[in-house]
Amino acid sequence: MITINVGKKGITENLIEEINLQLEKHGVVKVKMLKNFRRISEKEKKELAMEIASKVKGKLVDFRGFVLTFER
Repeated sequence: MITINVGKKGITENLIEEINLQLEKHGVVKVKMLKNFRRISEKEKKELAMEIASKVKGKLVDFRGFVLTFER
């Protein structure tokens, strides 16, 4: 399974493209939010997860802590 890290730049067009590319290749991708996301609330994390889910051509299947799992 491929893991993609979301860094200080946040959700960028390149990040969305990379998630979509890896979903095409592997069918499942983990997206890990790095240290700058450690201070955000649970509500903000869920909003961020839903934002990514709405932009990628896959569905959010798991959300634990700071790791999101998408599949196609």
